[in-house]
Amino acid sequence: MAYSNLKDKQVLITGASAGIGAAIAREYAKSGAKLVLTARRKEKLQDLATELKAKHGTESICISADLADPAAPQAIFDELKSVGVNIDVLVNNAGYGVPGKYLSVDWETHAAFNQVMITAVMHLTHLFLPSMVENKFGRIINIASLAGFMPGTEGHTCYAAVKHWMIPFTESLHFEYSRKGVHSTAVCPGFTYSEFHDVTGTREQMKNMSKHMWMTAEAVAQQAVEANEKGKVVRINGKLNNVIATVVGTLPRSLKYYIMGKQSKNFRKTD
Repeated sequence: MAYSNLKDKQVLITGASAGIGAAIAREYAKSGAKLVLTARRKEKLQDLATELKAKHGTESICISADLADPAAPQAIFDELKSVGVNIDVLVNNAGYGVPGKYLSVDWETHAAFNQVMITAVMHLTHLFLPSMVENKFGRIINIASLAGFMPGTEGHTCYAAVKHWMIPFTESLHFEYSRKGVHSTAVCPGFTYSEFHDVTGTREQMKNMSKHMWMTAEAVAQQAVEANEKGKVVRINGKLNNVIATVVGTLPRSLKYYIMGKQSKNFRKTD
C-alpha cells in the first residue's frame, strides 16, 4: 500500500540487509520515500538499493555500520548531517538472539547484544527525534516481538526481556510526542521467515513448528507501516499471535511458568 504523505520523506532503517528490515525498505519505497539503509553487510545493502532504484526509482544511501559499536549511532547521525539529510522516519529493526543459557555465553557477547538491542535504539531515537518534533512530523517504528508478552525462556536468556522493554519504551514515546506529530509504534511479530533462526542455530527446531505459527517478512512489514501511519501504538502481527498474547495475559503466573518451562526447548537453543 502506498501513502502519499510519505513521498520524498527520508527513512532510516537499521538491519536493512535482509528479513523484516529489507521488507520494510520495499514497503516505504512503494510510497516514494527516500531511504537510508544501514547494516553491517554493505554489499547486501547496495543490492537492495539497486533493486529499489530499478523498481521504484528510489534514492538510497547505504551506510555500513555495526551497532554493537557504541560510536555507531553518532557516526550515522554525523554522516547524514554532513550531506544535509534529515530523517523523518526511524525504523529500529536491527536485532538478533543469543542462543544458550546465560552462563554459557561470555560477557562481551551479552554486552554487544545489549548495545545493539537497547542502547543503540535509545541513542538513535535521541539523535533523530528532536528534528521530528521541530518539524511536527515524525515516525518511529521499533521492531519488538510477541516474546515481549511472554515469560522468559530457558535459553536466549535476554531476548524476551529486551523485547518486553521495547514495548513500554515505545508507549512512552507515544505519550510524550504524539501530540507533536510523531507516531511511535512497537511492532510485535511472532515466528517470521527470515535469517534469524539460521543465525541463532535453531532452524532445525523451527521445522517442527506448525506452519500456522509463521508469517512472511513482507506481511510483517506491510502491517508495520500501516499501523504506524494509523497511529497505532502496539501492533501484534497475525490473528493467531493476537490470540496467544491475549490468552497468555489472562493465565495465572504459575501456569505460564509451567508451560514455558515445558516448551522452551522446542524453540530455543538451551545448550
